[in-house]
Amino acid sequence: MPDFSSRFSTQRPYDRNGDRAPQNYLVASRGIRSLERSLESDRGRIINSAAVRRLQQKTQVFPLEHNAAVRSRLTHSLEVQQTGRFIVRTIFELLDERAADYGLAGLERATESLVEMACLMHDIGNPPFGHFGEAAISRWFERVLPELTPFSNEHLGPEQVALRSELLRELSSFEGNAQAIRLISQLQKLNLTYLQTACIFKYTRCATEAKPDKGGVLGYLKKKPGYYFSEREFVAGMQAALEMAPGHRFPLTYLMEAADDIAYCLADLEDGVDKGILEYPQLAQLLKDEFSRQRATAGDADGAHFGRNSFAGIVDYAHERADAEPINKEHEFFVSLRVGLIHPLVKHAATRFIDNIDTVFDGSLNCALLEDRSPCHAVVETLKRVAIRHVFSVAEVETLELQGYRIISGLLEHYKPLLMLTMEQFERLRSGHGKGLLIESRLFNRLPPKHVKAYLALLEQAPLLTDGEPFNAEVWERYCRCRLLQDMISGMTDQFALDEFKALSVIGS
Repeated sequence: MPDFSSRFSTQRPYDRNGDRAPQNYLVASRGIRSLERSLESDRGRIINSAAVRRLQQKTQVFPLEHNAAVRSRLTHSLEVQQTGRFIVRTIFELLDERAADYGLAGLERATESLVEMACLMHDIGNPPFGHFGEAAISRWFERVLPELTPFSNEHLGPEQVALRSELLRELSSFEGNAQAIRLISQLQKLNLTYLQTACIFKYTRCATEAKPDKGGVLGYLKKKPGYYFSEREFVAGMQAALEMAPGHRFPLTYLMEAADDIAYCLADLEDGVDKGILEYPQLAQLLKDEFSRQRATAGDADGAHFGRNSFAGIVDYAHERADAEPINKEHEFFVSLRVGLIHPLVKHAATRFIDNIDTVFDGSLNCALLEDRSPCHAVVETLKRVAIRHVFSVAEVETLELQGYRIISGLLEHYKPLLMLTMEQFERLRSGHGKGLLIESRLFNRLPPKHVKAYLALLEQAPLLTDGEPFNAEVWERYCRCRLLQDMISGMTDQFALDEFKALSVIGS
């Protein structure tokens, strides 16, 4: 029988003196009140972090949007936070007295806080311009890395070459989820409890590993990189503190993921209507048609899916309420639609959590909670597909995405001279002896000092090979320098990235 209290630890990476925390404080030995105090401290650290503040100027769907009613990453994360809270409360309502059977008695408040804060943090690693920003960083490095001398050195042993190849794979696979772990553990050193950080550990593959086969064991949990080689020791410490097997999640991560799935699908459509890309009567018909296609194979396209209601009935009711509203019809449509859909989706996610509690507790459930053949899964797929076809694919959004791609690629190109320096030249530059490096010295001065300090800290963590031989110093240094550049670019807001691109490109505002 799963015992969640045995996995709820208050251990942090560092103690108050900045030393590595050696002990693993479990709820069973420290008490629920001690856990709640630790999580309250986590909450304060997260809400007051620069990483969360930057979300207010990062893209959800529409980059550089001036309409404050259209969602940013921050407002989206607040909505995910509320949905996560709702899921947790529903789970405890469904469990009722059975909560004690799973070691959850008295842990409702702690679980709620963990999931809420995970939802608030889940996008902090995303670069400017969202997924197009990720693609721009990945593709630029994939193209440029072969030009860097240490990465083409032919005079290395087999193990050196193997690790170098893995690091090249990582640098060509920028992933916001992995960057979030780096932000928490290294760049901002929030020193959260391992417990809180584990709740955003969505994918469990190190970026140096190859992507597994789609249908393989734990393939879903490894479909994207979850952390970088630079954070391997931090992740190992987290896994040890929380008894997480390699390749497995922490159980509450499934709830953060479900909250995100529920919140963003409907929100993207609402933003599309708010921008005038769709009209709500048109959207209502698109939703009904797509849901019918999704459920046709199940033979119940016109049946009651949520108690006495059908999906079409929920959409029609929202349409009727909107038509009757004299002032803000679009708002009324989405309020009604959200109320009609959120409740069954949340209950389904909570029920799936309980029904699969053994594999959820183990962290080996190889799919999302809303990823099944149920009507609720069809709802999520319907919202996603309609958004992809009728919001993301319109010319305005595609133009904005292309602009974001060009900005990120252009910024990296501007800073490329720093990557082309030898190890000795870059060290001279960093030490303030950059005579003769006219352009490079000015570019270096634009780097945030905290990122340079993170580069130096990482430089000291060069790995050893299996025979105890140090990894090639030049290759490791260039990896650290690439990571420095990725840290800087990914930490920018959309507007700052645009301003920096204009400044370096000598483009007028």
